[in-house]
Amino acid sequence: MVAIPPGPDVRPFWIGRVPVTNREFAAFLDAGGAPSPPWFDEPGFRDPLQPVVGVTWEEAAGYCAWIAGRAGGTWRLPDEAEWEHAMWGGAPGASTPWGERVPSGEVPEGPLSGPWETGRGTPNGFGVLDPGTMVHEWCSNWRQPGEGVAPGGPPRRASRGGSWRHAIRWSAPSAKSSLPPAFRYSDYGFRVLREGPR
Repeated sequence: MVAIPPGPDVRPFWIGRVPVTNREFAAFLDAGGAPSPPWFDEPGFRDPLQPVVGVTWEEAAGYCAWIAGRAGGTWRLPDEAEWEHAMWGGAPGASTPWGERVPSGEVPEGPLSGPWETGRGTPNGFGVLDPGTMVHEWCSNWRQPGEGVAPGGPPRRASRGGSWRHAIRWSAPSAKSSLPPAFRYSDYGFRVLREGPR
């Protein structure tokens, strides 16, 4: 976990240094917290240090509750403001969380059969790794009609971050996305947040 200082409309908190990995999620599966997500045992996705993918919003939230039961404190998915603040790393006016450009080698080039291992890149100013790369990350917010949600369409949960499947594999922390909470995709994962003192 990385300590994140307060920001505009954001109290201090801790957030996962990297997205939740297969190794971490496996303990939740062993405890009966959820069924194995698609891709979990497939080549290209099963390395212990890769981010877990194919997790629904409910399963991600369930993992946070499970961690809270084991470690104490309040653990949950970050809301969009918290996620964005943590990923910018104290540099919201810069072009990227690392300054004016994405560091060389931060994002692999060429074809990929799955996400790369977490934690192999350069930390941002707060010490967060993989900010906006690799997988979209579930957030706690509901996305409302007019925010990329068609009127009358299914309810959607917010997400942020880039994707190993996209041609451009990095997204600015301010870039928004969303998905119906029961959907599963091979480029959707999550980070945990632990609330700080109030």
